[in-house]
Amino acid sequence: MDDLIPAVILLVEDDLGDQKLIKNSILDQKINNKLIIMNNAEDALEYLEHSKSAEHDYPIPNLVLLDLNMPGMGGKEFLRHLKADDVLDTIPVVILTSSASEQDILETYKLQAAGYVKKPPSLDELHDVLSRLEDYWFVICKRVPQRHLSCTAIR
Repeated sequence: MDDLIPAVILLVEDDLGDQKLIKNSILDQKINNKLIIMNNAEDALEYLEHSKSAEHDYPIPNLVLLDLNMPGMGGKEFLRHLKADDVLDTIPVVILTSSASEQDILETYKLQAAGYVKKPPSLDELHDVLSRLEDYWFVICKRVPQRHLSCTAIR
């Protein structure tokens, strides 16, 4: 198998407790991924706008973990904005939320979410889910090379 290359994960999550649990779980994984945490969708979109200019402080994420239910702009609206952007639309977005609503699941897949995961109730289960997500997205799946995600490479 190819060498494991660290990835950039953007977590868009307003709940500080969930942020901490997800952060600790990702830090425990076998791949030294970089986790960027945004407390709301508006800040996440601003971060992504900066990342398009290939600024070193704003690496383009390889994966977005997105909560749906946040104050202000919700996860679905964030997803609409992201997938409408010709530079960023190939970034996979996995919904990580407490909602088990079939309507939420259907709507986010229609908005091109790459996956939908209901937050598990226990820390061990959350750790297992995040481990499987990382294995899938960063070991099994092929990633879009970063050079294809920058504005300069697309122009």
